[in-house]
Amino acid sequence: MAIIGKIREKSVLLVIIIGLALLAFILGGYEKMSMGSADDLGYGTVYGEKVDDKALIQDMDKFIMSDQQQAQKEQREYTSKDRDGSEDKAWNFRTETIVLEKEFEALGVDVGPTEFDAYLYGTNGFTVMPDLAQGFVDSLTGKFSPKMLQKTIEKLQNSSKPEEQKSWADSKEYYINRRKQEKYYALLNQGVYVTKLEAEQEYKAQKEVKSISFVVRHYTEIPDDKIKISDEELRAYYEEHKNEKKYENRADTREIRYFDITVNPSHADSVKFNTNLKKLENDFKLQKTVKEDSTFVLLNSEIKSFSSQKMATFRPEGDPKARPGMTYPGAMDTIFKTASIGQIVGPYNEKGATRIAKILDFNTKQCKVRHILLSAPKGDDKKIAAAQAKADSIMKLLTKDNFGEFVTKYSEDPGSKDKGGVYEDFLDGEMVPEFSKFSTEQPIGTIGKVKTDFGIHIIEVLDRKAVKYPILAIVQQTLTATLETTDNIERDVYKLLYKLDAKLSKVDDIKKKVELFDTIAVQAKCFARPIQITTNKPVLYGFNTPLTEDKLLKLAYDEDAAVGTLCGSPIKDKNRYIIAMLSSIKTKGVPAFEDVEAQMKADCIKDKKAERLIAQMVKKSLDECAKKGNTQVMKGDVTFANPQITGGGMEPMVIGSLFSGLRDGAKTIPLKGESGVYVIRVDKTTKAPATINFEEERKQMLASVKGNVVSMARSALMKKADVIDNRRFLKAGIYRKL
Repeated sequence: MAIIGKIREKSVLLVIIIGLALLAFILGGYEKMSMGSADDLGYGTVYGEKVDDKALIQDMDKFIMSDQQQAQKEQREYTSKDRDGSEDKAWNFRTETIVLEKEFEALGVDVGPTEFDAYLYGTNGFTVMPDLAQGFVDSLTGKFSPKMLQKTIEKLQNSSKPEEQKSWADSKEYYINRRKQEKYYALLNQGVYVTKLEAEQEYKAQKEVKSISFVVRHYTEIPDDKIKISDEELRAYYEEHKNEKKYENRADTREIRYFDITVNPSHADSVKFNTNLKKLENDFKLQKTVKEDSTFVLLNSEIKSFSSQKMATFRPEGDPKARPGMTYPGAMDTIFKTASIGQIVGPYNEKGATRIAKILDFNTKQCKVRHILLSAPKGDDKKIAAAQAKADSIMKLLTKDNFGEFVTKYSEDPGSKDKGGVYEDFLDGEMVPEFSKFSTEQPIGTIGKVKTDFGIHIIEVLDRKAVKYPILAIVQQTLTATLETTDNIERDVYKLLYKLDAKLSKVDDIKKKVELFDTIAVQAKCFARPIQITTNKPVLYGFNTPLTEDKLLKLAYDEDAAVGTLCGSPIKDKNRYIIAMLSSIKTKGVPAFEDVEAQMKADCIKDKKAERLIAQMVKKSLDECAKKGNTQVMKGDVTFANPQITGGGMEPMVIGSLFSGLRDGAKTIPLKGESGVYVIRVDKTTKAPATINFEEERKQMLASVKGNVVSMARSALMKKADVIDNRRFLKAGIYRKL
């Protein structure tokens, strides 16, 4: 038996950890994409070297399979977004592995055979890893079995099947790398230290308090339009400040501005829709049999689903036990529960759609049980027989008093094991048929066993109460724009794009192009907004289809892309059209004037306001400053550790000046802060209580630093490696060079 087999038995999803015979998976043209020229970026680079495409695809296989099984276990759909998430995990795993391997090699971090065995089996000071502890459990003792693990490994090593030998090789590689990481981060932790001096400074920063009186004149006192800045002044300000860190472009980015026109139904569309609803409602009433209801729903509903069985029971919206799509508005609960069989309820709104419901029946039993699951997949006769035998032996010893203990020891249902095996408030039909039948029909207090597709269940019926939830046949329709309306809107959008293109072509200044784009958007009763795209890791949010994202990326990164370039045609994004323009290209490092013009203008205005306020406050008493600014003298207590001034704001520079040797009774000169200009008098300094023991502060600081070592180290290493994620560009058909 392979390791993966054991872990599947225990529902522990470790496909990524232990490896498998890999699926022949090639996602959405990845194989074609990876066949580019040697100087293409490929999937991306780490330390300037291309990421190995085969290794990355293998990682994707493992993560996708693992996440698919997890979704299946949780009884939810594995969506395209889930697949994207799996791919992202694989990318992060692969790039981090490359970065860490370089660190291991440089530091000589390795794992020898003796250490590896101890790590794997939990000996010589190691504890058994949770994944292995759960995957290899002795059925009699309920504890980790080293013999089971050893037997499995030997079988894989000696197997005649290459895929089984590879599964162990992959598993071994994973655990060795896992141990290397533990050792590496342990080394980093050992290098972290907090000195007594640092602890003492922290103690004083927290404990020493200055009681102050102050006046603050906020910059908002002066309207921005009262400050005039010439183009020459702004250019000079740029030259003086462009190298400051706060203005630095942290990465190569491109900005797209866009606005959208939604395709909404017209008044004529609404009238036609409501007329059709009325006809559907009348025709639904005329259906007399279950077969007729079924045919009617399948012919007329957007959701082609019908059942007259208990599984079609609906609950009110907000009910914690409600299943997705199987709800009705909570405000209509009384209407549904008091309706008669065959009655039509609706039309009513359900999350933007319109529904007409027919009452087919009512579900009247709500149950509470507890159970022990002995897993045995459907079709595996050997495991089913073993589970039956085990269930029989458990039943001989099982009582109401020890049921909970037996759940903990034997049950293999992760959904209920931590709750004593209890499932409550479920309706007839919400569990698999055999489980549901036992729960709804057996007398309360009965203990028995049933076989389902999941295995053998030992069930105790704890409670059952009468309820009334409707079983519904649903006809759902959504009001959408007709083809005629859509065509009319599309024609108007093209006209708007042509108008915009004609006007933009007459403007050369980039800033004016952007302003014109925004103005025309407003005239069209739309709102233009920006998207920032980071070149080394492009991610776009807020769009409905990958095709829309592809077109926007091509607009931004086409070979001939230039600021002011419009999309060639409106971009259809489901029920809306998008008009977009490339509005900015920023290069990492010192920004271009256009990149920071608005930010620098705001800062220049603030500086001029500060100069004006300082001139009004210099050599003035607190009372004079307050009177001049039509404000008042305020009081407060501050510490160096918390640069917050009540009534002022977060002001680290201002607070720092108070703790730079200012004596009690002394007053500062006017100080330029973040939110205004301050004049402050120190009324009293309360020194930190005298002590020679700063161990508590040292421990807290050390714990804080150590708690962040791993994340900080990873972040720093990835930054140093200059990781470029090119996967999204490949999907969009954009090929970039090294």
